[in-house]
Amino acid sequence: MERQKEFVLRTLEERDIRFVRLWFTDVLGTLKSVSVAPAELESAFEEGIGFDGSAIEGFARVYESDMVAMPDPTTFQVFPFEGRGIGESARMFCDILTPEGAPSWADPRHVLRRSLSKAADRGFTFYVHPEIEFFLLKDGSENPVPVDDGGYFDHTTHSTARDFRRQAIIALERVGISVEFSHHEVAPGQQEIDLRYADALTTADNIMTFRHIVKEVALTSDVTASFMPKPFTTQPGSGMHSHLSLFEGEDNAFHDPGDEQRLSKTAKAFIAGLLRHAPEFTAITNQWVNSYKRLFTSPQPGQISEAPSFVSWGKANRSALVRVPAYGKPNSARVEIRSLDSAANPYLAYAVLLGAGLKGIEEGYELPPGTEDDVASLTNAERVAAGYQPLPSNLAEALDAMEASELVPEVLGEHVFDYFLKNKRSEWEDYRTQVTAFERRRYINL
Repeated sequence: MERQKEFVLRTLEERDIRFVRLWFTDVLGTLKSVSVAPAELESAFEEGIGFDGSAIEGFARVYESDMVAMPDPTTFQVFPFEGRGIGESARMFCDILTPEGAPSWADPRHVLRRSLSKAADRGFTFYVHPEIEFFLLKDGSENPVPVDDGGYFDHTTHSTARDFRRQAIIALERVGISVEFSHHEVAPGQQEIDLRYADALTTADNIMTFRHIVKEVALTSDVTASFMPKPFTTQPGSGMHSHLSLFEGEDNAFHDPGDEQRLSKTAKAFIAGLLRHAPEFTAITNQWVNSYKRLFTSPQPGQISEAPSFVSWGKANRSALVRVPAYGKPNSARVEIRSLDSAANPYLAYAVLLGAGLKGIEEGYELPPGTEDDVASLTNAERVAAGYQPLPSNLAEALDAMEASELVPEVLGEHVFDYFLKNKRSEWEDYRTQVTAFERRRYINL
């Protein structure tokens, strides 16, 4: 760690970096930032930067408001494209501490670290590969218009959409974030960029950086990048399908060459944990009122919805909540969870997903039979007969399931658990009492 601090301080001087941004997120995943002068960074490494925690969503009550942002030098990255002729800038993520130097229970990064530590105690390292979907819009008003009319894998000729992904990927790679794939998604204006797999904490940091860079690049093109789960009634929403794997040293713990499905007992128990606890963690992976418009959508004729509404798993089945992709090399064995949307707090989301999978391993959960059905196209009677339990259909149901859970408060900690429930109950009440344009159109003349 000391060598990393020395590297950061030396780089600041050599690169003439004028601004150092210290980043962290609140409980809901909103990015927070404070800038420090390079000359002040050495003392920040020793003492941190004090701030008023009571002003940050979910961090502290007024009478315990003093908190400290401690820069993590391992996350240092120069942002060479932000200088615009006035010196380069850089960023580091922070761990949030109490004035006594203890980790803050309200810090989402600390929540994920706790889950990773529990996995490490069992000999596991947790890796994640996210597929991040979002929309490019001509503006961010209440009546947004997509920048193009493209569809899935279309090679769009619209200059904004065509150039945007190229510029965004170049910017991401210049800050050390590796991109595997990018393409146009199903809906007009919808894009997907897939990040290379990394350990879960690095991935969560990368997702927060990704959102910032994508929005910045969009602004330079006079468009808006939106991570809203479902901005259009008649178009698919934006998910963040995430591929998960556990490694024991250099070996993939999910692979068993002797199994008919090439899945180890560890992988099967992990999947079973995701399935059993899915209703309980859905409020975390799908945290907004709008998230449930994506999960419970009505596809237009000829349109496919890949957002799962029911608890099931299958091999290469994109209608299932958990999919086991076909793979070649043993170290590519993984499971993909498809409910997660791109507006979730990635630290909390990956913490609860890992917590559910580890619970399945610890308790030896049995994996139910997989499905090859298109679950969304079945009738309710067929789904009941097959045993496909629905996910919560709205935020209120998701919060009820979360509140009744024993696992989720254990993973999040009581502080984050209680604050999240309180905040989201308030969001639901605000939504529930709104009279919408739909209601006025439908009922005002009855």
